[in-house]
Order: sequence, then C-alpha cells, then structure tokens
Amino acid sequence: MRETNGSPASGPEAVLARLETYYDAVPRFSARAEEHGPFTLFVRTGQGWHYYGRPALDGPGAFTAEDVERVRARQRELGAPESFEWVHEVTPGLRAAVEAAGLEVHEHPLLVLDLDAPPTDAPLAGAAEVRVLDPADPLLAAAITLPHLAFAEAGTSVGAAGPEQLVEAVKNPDTEAAVTRMADRIAAGRTVLVAAVGPDGEPVASGCHQPVGEVSEVVAVATLPALRRQGLARLVTSRLVEHARSSGVRTLFLSASDAAVARIYESVGFRRIATALIAEPPTAD
Repeated sequence: MRETNGSPASGPEAVLARLETYYDAVPRFSARAEEHGPFTLFVRTGQGWHYYGRPALDGPGAFTAEDVERVRARQRELGAPESFEWVHEVTPGLRAAVEAAGLEVHEHPLLVLDLDAPPTDAPLAGAAEVRVLDPADPLLAAAITLPHLAFAEAGTSVGAAGPEQLVEAVKNPDTEAAVTRMADRIAAGRTVLVAAVGPDGEPVASGCHQPVGEVSEVVAVATLPALRRQGLARLVTSRLVEHARSSGVRTLFLSASDAAVARIYESVGFRRIATALIAEPPTAD
C-alpha cells in the first residue's frame, strides 16, 4: 500500500507512507544501513540494542526465501539477532517469504493518533505525578530499568515485580551505560522519556516517544507488574501525547503487543490502522 496521487494527507495510505519513511530514518541515527537486495539491514555502530532487516524504502516489494536467508547469514556473521520487521499492509508479500525461510511471524496491532485533530478529552488526573525527565534526572536509571521488569511479566494482569524489585534491578552493572545512552538521546531530542512517580518518589510506570520531524513513535510504555490495573500506563501515554502535540508532532503511532494492550491506547484516542509484523527464528519448546 503506497501513497498515491490524490490521497488525502490523513488517509491510510498517506499515513502508512509517512511511517515507512520514519521506520527507515530512525535506525540511521545509531546504525549503518547495508543494502541486501530488496532489504535494508541496519547494523548498530555502538553499544545498545541490535536492529533488524526491513523492506528497502521504495524497494521492489518482491521477496524470496533466498533473499531472506542472505540477510540472516549476514546477521549471523555480525552476531546480531535474525530479525525482520515490516508492516503487512505495506509489504503483504513478505510474510510468505520469511515463513518459507523458517522464521516465525508475530502480529502486533499498529495504531496511530492524528495530532492535527483537537484533543477529544481533558487531560487525565491521577494519584501519581507524571513528568518528562531531563538527561540529568536522578530517576533516569529506574525509569529505563522498569520496562525490563514489566516485559519479563508480559500482559496486563497484576504481577509480582514491584518497587523493591526495581531497586534491585537498577543495581545491574549494565545500568550505567544504558543511562548514558538514554541521556545522550534525550539531550539530542531523539527520545522523550516520561515517568509516573509514586508516593515514595520512585517511578511506577514509564514510557517514551521518539520524534523525527512531525512523526513520532511511542515505545516502552510499562507499569511495574505489581501496580498494574491502576491506570498508570494510560497516564503515561496521555502525557506522551500531550508532549508530542505541543512539540509539533503531527502523527503519533505505536505497535501494541496484543489486542488487550491496544485497548489501553484506544482509550486515549489511538486507532488501529494496520498490523506490524516481526519475524524471528522459532523458540525451542
């Protein structure tokens, strides 16, 4: 699904075209791009997370299992995960090729919020203070560690990890380097980090948006599992939306882990527009 002449600026094809440009731009801030036939493989240039292969922007749109395997071989050579990401409605033919190459495909609702439209609801009020963190904020370490605890207990049900476990997790020896990377991203304007702060002055939920021009992606919204079902993720998301709107972002989007999580975002105005797909080797039973 490509943008065509005469498509309205807010129509699905135009929105997905903007997202494709964003997807191609974001990794280039901290990775180099290698072209492998119909794919672009992003290779990290420093520490931090590994990237993935994506359909080349404005590429041919035709893929074979052999194309996929060539990228996987390069990923193995680099010691990077054999991972691919794309939007099904933009590149519908890729799924068959990656499955033929032996990869497992995971589906995630892709939701957008048009920030050109006026807000439909008053800002949410809650018991927790919700604020944007600057690069030197003392809560930075806890705010970026919190999602690791949350994603280890996936879903929306109340879990085990709470404030005590967060205190211990921050002591991980990798935390200092992660804080430095995040502080650099915040200072450069590539990440906006928001935290909901509990009664003890420590984060109980956090999340980010990552702007590039007038498009930004909401990522890593998480609540301490023991404190779920209190509306904290919704508070964080609403603050991210407010910040994005006030800073000139016009299209805000995210990929939800599943339909239950998508409903949280729909409650603050996001709407499903497509399906984001992630392919990776099957996990062993």
